Amino acid sequence: MESNRRKFIQQIALGSGALALGMPAFATDYIPDDHELSAAISQAGGAQRFNMCGFAAPKIEKVRVGFIGLGARGPGAVSRMSYIEGVEIKALCDKLPERASAAQQYLTGKGLPKAKEYSGDDGWKAMIENEDLDLVYICTPWHLHTPMAVFAMEHGKHAATEVPAALTLEECWQLVETSEKTRKHCMMLENCCYDFFELLTLNMARNGLFGELVHAEGAYIHNLLDYNFDKNGYQDMWRLKQNMKGSGSLYPTHGLGPIAQCLNINRGDKMDYLTSMSGNDFLMNAEAVKRAQTDDFYKPFVGGNYRGDMNTTMIRTAKGKTMMIQHDVTTPRPYSRIHLLSGTKGMACKYPDPERIAFGEEWVKQPEMKQLYEKYSPEIVKHVGEIAKQVGGHGGMDFIMDWRLIDCLRNGLPLDQDVYDAAAWSCIVPLSKKSVSKRSSSVDIPDFTRGAWQKNPVVNITLAGGGNTTVRKVK
Repeated sequence: MESNRRKFIQQIALGSGALALGMPAFATDYIPDDHELSAAISQAGGAQRFNMCGFAAPKIEKVRVGFIGLGARGPGAVSRMSYIEGVEIKALCDKLPERASAAQQYLTGKGLPKAKEYSGDDGWKAMIENEDLDLVYICTPWHLHTPMAVFAMEHGKHAATEVPAALTLEECWQLVETSEKTRKHCMMLENCCYDFFELLTLNMARNGLFGELVHAEGAYIHNLLDYNFDKNGYQDMWRLKQNMKGSGSLYPTHGLGPIAQCLNINRGDKMDYLTSMSGNDFLMNAEAVKRAQTDDFYKPFVGGNYRGDMNTTMIRTAKGKTMMIQHDVTTPRPYSRIHLLSGTKGMACKYPDPERIAFGEEWVKQPEMKQLYEKYSPEIVKHVGEIAKQVGGHGGMDFIMDWRLIDCLRNGLPLDQDVYDAAAWSCIVPLSKKSVSKRSSSVDIPDFTRGAWQKNPVVNITLAGGGNTTVRKVK
């Protein structure tokens, strides 16, 4: 056993990153524990090939976009992008051909040229291979995000994918390795980073109003019980099936992304390790049992390995900061992402409404809140915030995200979210499952930047060098 252990560590040390890419080939019966495996994977790729943090790709005057996945999120993305000048929507792809055809309305309604339609199980590959695209925008079920993003980058396209970007550590490393090798952007479309209060608090943190941040909280608390069991909801019940694959934080990035930016994760600090705890499932199997009594369709979902209703994951950073992330999509509670920042000089929180800020033991009054919004809302909000509210998408944050992505590509600017963010925020999914399975034991979080986090520039959402991307008139 000890010789096998040494052999395992030696192969990791001498490896060329095969394990990091999900291709382990060890002739040994030694099974590493979670800490060793996590540490090994974080080191498997060796030195960083190329630092994508702060990377500015060549300018693209007209961004040619192809969309994959036109079920739940995709049509809204097509609609939003159709308002942005400097975008040419070249292709629309969905497994179901009627969905691709239906999405054409967002183009023809504005007098824009029709896009080429692709469909079927492998239509997305044909689209990427055949179309001259600059950006592939992915809105498919979670398990397809990494394969599609990797394929797009390997074919010379930037990739933007819905959340989470990956479901396993191997997939996280695939994204990192491919982005560094191809020097193509891989952005996870974490829209909550562009909500108005989140942008306000990020800018306030940058200006030192909270002092040094010491703790932050985020969550995804959203009652999706009925929708997850709805036959007409997610195609082939894919999201319900994801909830049957072990207990952990299945959807962490909406709460994690904004606070990770405020804490300079991957840019001056890094997530070091986590511990995660889930309660039992009190609602999902019961719902399956109830529905199966009158509909045989639901019988395969009875007795499934459902995740616990509430998961709480605690993260400690290299600099001794703490983060709490919660996930609950079944209990009958009001929607909440929490979004709490606590520093040495003040704090901010959102949910329950109203949004609140304090610099002592009392909340600031409404007139002062208004002044803070006026003074510290970043330039991007003042530039496209009102238009974003008109276009829509979760109150406008989706449009701000899309506009910012296009403006950065058109002007050759670094993205606010890079591949290391996509990997680090997504890896909480598998690592939280590992921790839960080990009675909430701590699990190391890989450093996807391979040490570059110590010098990477912080996220500072400025329009310097850009801001010239215009928007079509909103009717």
